[in-house]
Amino acid sequence: MNKEMALKLLLLFWALLLCAPRAQAGVLSRAELARRFPAPLTVGELAADLPAWPLFKQNGTATELVGYAFESIDLAPIPGFAGVPINLLVAIDPQGVFLDVAVLSQHEPVFLDGLGEAPLAQFVGQYKGAALAQGIEVDGPGGAGRVRLDGVSKATASVRIINQSVLSAALQVARAKLGFAAGRDPSRIARIRTDLFEQMDLETLRAAGLLAHLRVRNRDVEALFAGSAGEGLDPQALAEPDAVFIDLWLAWASVPSAGRNLLDAPSWRRLANRLEPQDHALVVLSAGRHGILSDEFVRGSVPERIVLRQDRLPFELRDLDLDLKPAPSAALPATELVALRVIAQAGLDPAQLLEFALPVTRSKGIVYPERITRELRLRYQLPARFYTKPEQAAPAWQASWRTRLPDLALLGIALVALGLTLALPRRLAANAARLAWLRRGWLLFTVVFIGYRAQAQLSIVNITGVLQALREGRGLGFLLFDPMTLVLAGAVLVSLPAWGRGAFCGWLCPYGALQELTGQLGRRLRLPQLRAGRRLDLHLKRVKYGMLAAIVLSALLFPALCTALVEIEPFKTAITLNFERAWPFVAWAAGLLVLSMVSYKFFCRYLCPFGAALALLGKLRLWNPIARRVECGTPCQTCRHRCAYGAIDAGGKVDYDECFACMDCVAIHESDALCAPRIMEKKRTRTIPIVSAQMANGKK
Repeated sequence: MNKEMALKLLLLFWALLLCAPRAQAGVLSRAELARRFPAPLTVGELAADLPAWPLFKQNGTATELVGYAFESIDLAPIPGFAGVPINLLVAIDPQGVFLDVAVLSQHEPVFLDGLGEAPLAQFVGQYKGAALAQGIEVDGPGGAGRVRLDGVSKATASVRIINQSVLSAALQVARAKLGFAAGRDPSRIARIRTDLFEQMDLETLRAAGLLAHLRVRNRDVEALFAGSAGEGLDPQALAEPDAVFIDLWLAWASVPSAGRNLLDAPSWRRLANRLEPQDHALVVLSAGRHGILSDEFVRGSVPERIVLRQDRLPFELRDLDLDLKPAPSAALPATELVALRVIAQAGLDPAQLLEFALPVTRSKGIVYPERITRELRLRYQLPARFYTKPEQAAPAWQASWRTRLPDLALLGIALVALGLTLALPRRLAANAARLAWLRRGWLLFTVVFIGYRAQAQLSIVNITGVLQALREGRGLGFLLFDPMTLVLAGAVLVSLPAWGRGAFCGWLCPYGALQELTGQLGRRLRLPQLRAGRRLDLHLKRVKYGMLAAIVLSALLFPALCTALVEIEPFKTAITLNFERAWPFVAWAAGLLVLSMVSYKFFCRYLCPFGAALALLGKLRLWNPIARRVECGTPCQTCRHRCAYGAIDAGGKVDYDECFACMDCVAIHESDALCAPRIMEKKRTRTIPIVSAQMANGKK
């Protein structure tokens, strides 16, 4: 394929990208939803302002709204342990009651090949019939208007992530479409002013509205149960009616003027370091016989004795399990100090009133006791000067970028450093020993940070995802939810005009780096090295292009087949899932690494469809960065024989479609001890002075 043809294909690809309609990250079409919600239900048009599908039912001559169906990944793309958000189909009715929750896709290692998906399906099935107006908790106490979801053993963290995804997504639809939260747009909620701090004492905090106080005596609680089955069931309340039941102070601690004034400096730093961007923290101090933490409370979980609501909707308050101390100037007569977090995705609005409830439950009977619950209430309104309202809606994907800012900064620095290094190949390769150590260090960085930490392994799945999105008319907005991969992909595209596939395949591919390191280990162990003959090597290198063609065609025509074909890549098994998959996948990924110990980077050179795609795009390379001499190939064959990739032909020309930019040939080119033309040139310039015998004898 020549450059002109490659340019035409690339222009066609970008034209498709530019012309594709914008859409969200969801995968369901209207037809698929109609299959999942059959008659008498009908699926309406996708809402223009929110990725949710209305569900209708014909009721006589009227069309009745039954609810909304939506995908959690569109609204709350909370990453799981594999770095990929769980995608759930959620349906709620106009009252905020869950009609159904089903798993569309998930990459949690424990459910892929560990426990299997059956426990996961059982878990999400518990949402049916639960209401958003209730407190929905995983392994919570239940009762008192709360819904308890049974967790999954060995997958506690995963199911809590799923619960956050379901509730956060459903809350956004409830607010935007069902009249919850006065119909406000959840993407335009207020933001805490983290830059504002005012020094205050306790009285000033109360006067400013930053510290709320609730003091309740036993007689007040007894009055709540008057006339009910719970009346007179608390002997201590009857014996000491004037004693304090609970004395509670509450502050929005993520507001600096509240948190920094209430807590001592070390406690404030610990609290601030535990919060993600836009998370909220509330500090509760209490005294009296009824604390907000029961005797059975487990640190790090959701306390059942305090409930937060805003506009009729509950928000999950989770204990941060921090050892905090009040500031000396803010010492309150409290026996309990607890920090509680509300995650950013929940959509808590600092500009709106917070309503706190403290459920008090009494039990009557022994075998099957009747539980009677009443609530103590406290209201909290944050003063306007401590928050700001955004002028325009913030796209949902921005949260993903904010949470990855440190990783993005490190990745950006690394990419700039690599770009500057590759821009000066001769200087990089001037010292072969230094190049070897630098390369090994970079390969380790690629595996550990780019692969396992950043989860930024580019693969053929990135290409098939784009193709399938364009095929289904969904646009490419979903790419923005994975900032690390998107930045890396952008850097690779920028590198193509200079290095072709070499910058990624040789320096930025985590699995490729693993293969190279295992190949170096095999050589160090003096394992026999298998090297295909020239003709066989040429035929094997064409296999990856066949795999690429099959995968691209299946992505456009047979998506189910594409899902199976992309498994030829071991990237997901080795990097994304860290080898936590069924044994055939692990055997394939590990077997390729073992094979690379005796056949250098076998998968990368012969089978990788993503490498084939980069090689085709690399046809647009604008220059040849690797310097060559006239003598290269005629007669010198040193570089060709030492190139582990077989990327130099007999004429000395570099085949950039197969070049991994390892710089070994550049190191030879710059070496007076390895480059044959330089050695010969050095010999020719060497002169031996000729002196007469008499002069020699005279010197003696």
